[in-house]
Amino acid sequence: MTESIATEAPASLSVTGRLELQKIPGINLDDRLRSVPGFSLFRRTSSLAAHPTTQGVSLRGMGSSGASRSLVLWDGLPINDPFGGWVYWTRVPPDEVERIEVSRGASTSVFGDRAMSGTIAIFSREPERRRLNAQFEAGNRSSYDASAGFSEIWGRFGISGQGRAYETDGFYIVPANRRGRVDTFAGVRFVTSVVRLDYFGGANRLFLKTDILAEDRKNGTPLQNNSTGLGNIALRYQRQSGNDSISLAGFHTREAFRSSFATIAADRNSERISFLQRVPSEAVGVTAVWQHRASRFNAVAGGDALRVEGYSTDAFPTQIVVGGGPLLQHGVFGQTDFKVGPARFFAGGRHQYTGQDRTFFSPSTGFVVGRGRLRARGSVYRSFRAPTLNELFRNFRAGNAETRANPALLPETVFGSEVGADWVGESTRLRVTGFRSSIGDIITNVTLLSTPAQIIRQRRNAASALSRGMETEFQQRWRDFRFDAGYLFAETRFSTGERLPQVPKHQGSGQIAYDRNGTLAAIGVRSFGFQFEEDLNQNRLPGFATVQLVVRQRLAKGFSAVAAFENLLDREYLTGRTAATIAIGAPRLWRVGLRWDGRR
Repeated sequence: MTESIATEAPASLSVTGRLELQKIPGINLDDRLRSVPGFSLFRRTSSLAAHPTTQGVSLRGMGSSGASRSLVLWDGLPINDPFGGWVYWTRVPPDEVERIEVSRGASTSVFGDRAMSGTIAIFSREPERRRLNAQFEAGNRSSYDASAGFSEIWGRFGISGQGRAYETDGFYIVPANRRGRVDTFAGVRFVTSVVRLDYFGGANRLFLKTDILAEDRKNGTPLQNNSTGLGNIALRYQRQSGNDSISLAGFHTREAFRSSFATIAADRNSERISFLQRVPSEAVGVTAVWQHRASRFNAVAGGDALRVEGYSTDAFPTQIVVGGGPLLQHGVFGQTDFKVGPARFFAGGRHQYTGQDRTFFSPSTGFVVGRGRLRARGSVYRSFRAPTLNELFRNFRAGNAETRANPALLPETVFGSEVGADWVGESTRLRVTGFRSSIGDIITNVTLLSTPAQIIRQRRNAASALSRGMETEFQQRWRDFRFDAGYLFAETRFSTGERLPQVPKHQGSGQIAYDRNGTLAAIGVRSFGFQFEEDLNQNRLPGFATVQLVVRQRLAKGFSAVAAFENLLDREYLTGRTAATIAIGAPRLWRVGLRWDGRR
């Protein structure tokens, strides 16, 4: 993939650097990214308590689901789960991140599957000479977070690594007035590590990276648990020759996922195993990209291929059901831009074999025109998301709600347009964007049966949908203070009139930070309007707002103390609702600790 999204399209782009990430409370990256307008996970739930299969990410009110409608890249390579498209946010150590670029909308033809609502690109810290870092934090709910990292450079070679271990007892995900004897804490413990080798050879650049994740989760009752073991190895080579560069990359991921599901009695005083699930999967991907850069003309072209294979084995009390198989996707793309006076025009296209004997063409076009501190932009595009093996073959159960697979699913499509303007001053930045996205064959969970005792849904290409709205971001610096605010309005409805589930119409955030002479204090608010749990729009989840706070004090060179609070006011808010059950989000969480980031 390419090095930076910003250079590839007239996109609405948010860039968060390492220092900005430190000002945002959050155990994992998903909690820190919630300050970006439009960023959402399925069912409002943090990765601390969410079942892994509900950690798909969506942007711009495109509609959250277990499978992501956004592509997530780490150092240019995808980290969406090969079987289901969701993201293991525990996999990426926050202290290893140099910056994150969030591009909303499919305004470029470079990226293919899963980029229909946008792309999130995570970039690791570059290796430095004799750098060491370590941190230990402890907090309520018996939470402990320890990590350590290093980097070194010898001539043209560099090595860096990071290891992390975290555990928490968690919290109740059912409100007190609904709990029974079977309700326990939902918690997680995980270990992750990443090692990267770099070669800096003038015109040549090469890196080899490997990372692993071992994760265990408790899902709120004694019989419901899941675990994941994941390993990945990635290789990337880049050569620069004058105005041209060639990049070759590949990766191989292997994963083993296990989960147990239970049926809970109406009084929540007893439960019984409904089925056990085991899902081994693997993925192999390769990409090749050629780029040409000049003052008036740029071009990029390439191709990629991805092969995924996985099988879901569901052991029911009376039978064993196996579903899955291989899925092959490959595509070619090209994009160019050229300058005419103060304007730059973009045009591109991608032809993709989506699997299941189907192909798709994704064209895009756009413009950027700048004058002084003002930049105007616009784009029109067409994109898609192919159904994952998870949606095609894997059944899922949450409480008494069962979601069934559907091997006949078609790819989702989107035809979108947007127009916006950016103002960049010395101390003030403002970005405003209006958008319209028409979604066809949208994959959603359609309710087939709904009773107090049981809910049955199936993944289906339910209907078309239309998403319209606007987003804005504002930043103001004044001496040692910085104020950030963001807002998203998204009116997203099926063609039949119902609103898409799990999509709030209003979403906003604001934060003010003070940073001077080693003292940092930042307080922020995130707010979300009401949304519906399901496609019938019968179960409403009220809106809510939470307050976050982080304080850091430098004690010595490279050495600091930190305290962080999430949901500072201990607001109880709903993350799920059916006729039989109600689920709630995280209560007040706090942690304190020590961090060291320096050189030997």
